[in-house]
Amino acid sequence: MAFVPMGLEASFFDVLDRHRAFLLASLSRGVGEPPSQGTRLASRFEDSVGLQMVSHCTTRKIKSDSPKSVQKFALILKILSMIYKLVQSNTYATKRDIYYTNRQLFGNQTVVDSIIDDISSMLKVPRWSLHILSTSKGLIAGNLRYMEEDGTRVNCSYGASAIAVPSNVHGIQNAKFLLIVEKDATFQRLLDDNFCSKMSPCIMVTGKGVPDLNTRLLVKKLWDLFHIPAFTLVDADPHGIEIMCIYKYGSMSMSFDAHNLTVPAIRWLGLLPSDIKRLNVPKDSLIPLTKRDHMKLESILKRPYLNCQPFWRREMEMMANSKMKAEIQALTSLSSDYLSRVYLPNKLKFGGWI
Repeated sequence: MAFVPMGLEASFFDVLDRHRAFLLASLSRGVGEPPSQGTRLASRFEDSVGLQMVSHCTTRKIKSDSPKSVQKFALILKILSMIYKLVQSNTYATKRDIYYTNRQLFGNQTVVDSIIDDISSMLKVPRWSLHILSTSKGLIAGNLRYMEEDGTRVNCSYGASAIAVPSNVHGIQNAKFLLIVEKDATFQRLLDDNFCSKMSPCIMVTGKGVPDLNTRLLVKKLWDLFHIPAFTLVDADPHGIEIMCIYKYGSMSMSFDAHNLTVPAIRWLGLLPSDIKRLNVPKDSLIPLTKRDHMKLESILKRPYLNCQPFWRREMEMMANSKMKAEIQALTSLSSDYLSRVYLPNKLKFGGWI
């Protein structure tokens, strides 16, 4: 595999620019992967949106005069009254803030989370329209400048550290591509290797595993504003693939808000199971698939969007047949900085995504 020089030549982004032109042309033509049949109850799949709730989904009634649901009814009214005050005063609160207003009443945080999701689904509005935000766990870095809700200007390109994903931003500026990194450890290693500076202009984000709402919202906002190519860097294992699918196609639990959270244009950059064989990653750096891994892989392969992703399916079947998985850190067996110096630059330069 060829090595990329420290200074990027003018032609480095040619393939990325062609990929972006292809995405824009597909959007203008309305081209997408065909809807798939056989989706789970209450959701359907569309390539332009992802997993979304259907209009004729199963519903449940909560009555004030029913002993079984009177407590849930009261809690819904309580949170609705709090939402009304937030909207009227144009202020925001986190789900955690709401829980701590009356811990004894709510019992635990999951009760509040569930009711807020129910209200959002019932009213058919995104959660931030209710003026309820989530505490961010994700991080961003790179060529990104934005303005927070209170007018504070933030420049993510300053310094070698990352910045927490904001809840609400305005005035975001452009970049050549977005790299979504599964794990914080990999994200920090790329920061240490000055990846964002070497690949400038680019933006890098991590949800530190399964992404929180704010991280998914930011990824979606970057796509909606600029339509820049977006790539995922995840472990070559079922868990990493699951996380990639959440960014690209969404999740069942948030299918009612898929239009605001999913980016079907996301591509799988790495780590591909085929890369493991192609790069001759040492076998002692690989990990056997567990029974749970096999079950997760089989579950993903049955999902409707895999019918539209033959290359993804081939990679996953390759993983299943080899009965092995690999973390991104396995590339350090080739060279300590192989990921940032060779693997990612060449993938981006020569279009090594699916």
